[in-house]
Amino acid sequence: MRNHFNRPGNRNTRLSRRRFLTRSATLLAVPQVVSASALGVDDTVAPSNRIAIGTIGLGTRGTQLTKGFLDQKDARVVAVCDVYGRQRRRVKEMVDGYYGDGGCQTYNDFRDLCTRPDIDAVCVASPDHWHVLHSLEAARGGKDLYTEKALGLSLAQDKALRDVCRRYGTVFQWGTQQRSADNFRFGCELVRNGRIGELQTITVGVPHDFAFPNQPIQPVPEDLDYDLWLGPAPWAPYTYQRCRPWTKEESYAVWYHISDYCLGGIGGYWGIHHLDIAQWGHGTDATGPVETEGTAVFPDDGLADCAIRWNVRHTYADGVTMIYTDNKQNKQGVVFQGTEGWVYVRRGHIDAQPKSLLTSKIGPGEIHLPNSPGHHRNFLDCIKTRARTISGIDVAVRSDTIAHLTDICTRLGRKIRWDPEKEQIVADPQAARMLTRAMRPPWRLSG
Repeated sequence: MRNHFNRPGNRNTRLSRRRFLTRSATLLAVPQVVSASALGVDDTVAPSNRIAIGTIGLGTRGTQLTKGFLDQKDARVVAVCDVYGRQRRRVKEMVDGYYGDGGCQTYNDFRDLCTRPDIDAVCVASPDHWHVLHSLEAARGGKDLYTEKALGLSLAQDKALRDVCRRYGTVFQWGTQQRSADNFRFGCELVRNGRIGELQTITVGVPHDFAFPNQPIQPVPEDLDYDLWLGPAPWAPYTYQRCRPWTKEESYAVWYHISDYCLGGIGGYWGIHHLDIAQWGHGTDATGPVETEGTAVFPDDGLADCAIRWNVRHTYADGVTMIYTDNKQNKQGVVFQGTEGWVYVRRGHIDAQPKSLLTSKIGPGEIHLPNSPGHHRNFLDCIKTRARTISGIDVAVRSDTIAHLTDICTRLGRKIRWDPEKEQIVADPQAARMLTRAMRPPWRLSG
């Protein structure tokens, strides 16, 4: 395998707004088989004014995100990357069919996509253990980032990406798209403006995980770059279920439940979405809990080893507690309980007590949270203005931290004390070491 992952990023490859508006369209201009407007593309936007997008990771979620960029008139998907050949071919066919040409390039190695000077932004939708490394390479190459949740497999990874995004001025959008939904924003505004009285407890429930039996060792398919799929994760023999993408036919991916690649339901699989809303409603985007304690049930054996069930209490300095469980113990979603009422939000739903809260208005002098026109749209708008996105890198690190503390606490079986200012575990060296993960050479965080 080529090892140019840690080559220096060229800061001059970042497009200024002036260069973005005046740059030649040569690399994007391709013959049209049918008119762009007939395909839903707004041909009143000059090719030189379109934001060139590359997507890394083309499973179900990566395909959805790519489709989302196709629907934006001022964006153009120019490149897609995946270690599965069939994934690359399928998504290229989708993109080329939308534009009516063959202009979308495919890549097996993400580094080749990230060095293209004509690409403005990269969408990272690879398995969780790759999120940070893919994002680091793109940011160092001068690209803005739309990175799927969860952020990293360790807090050290999260902080490394935050440092690089700050250094390069990267516009970063995290894939916690619930912040772009009206019901979540309104629910959090009700809480932040004291409509339920003083906030006391937040209850978060998310889908539970499951065990999965051990699998036979199998030959690696010719259409898969398995070594590059494993990347920084420990070497493991190939078996179909270990790295099979999420499909419509098999509506799960086992790697989501293997700790070498994901934190499971506690983090990337589902949990981070609702943990992020809990932080938003609490007004703690710039901080976190001070104590974490609880229990979890883990599989005794098998391919999957993430927590199946968990019940964890996070305590904040202001006395608010967050009860975080799987949805066999609490309903899925987020409940904010105050001294005078409650608000409950989940996807497509909001409820409250008293009911009058649901028709109340947030006044001009009250807290108004950012109103996103949609996660893709917000990201593209911020690329142009260089403004902060609805789900920026600082938000991502703080919300992701809660998932890491949950995982560490339950694996060790003891209370964890956390200093949210220093972002350190207090007086527990063993737990503190778990904030970092070793990576299989040649992969590393440093540039």
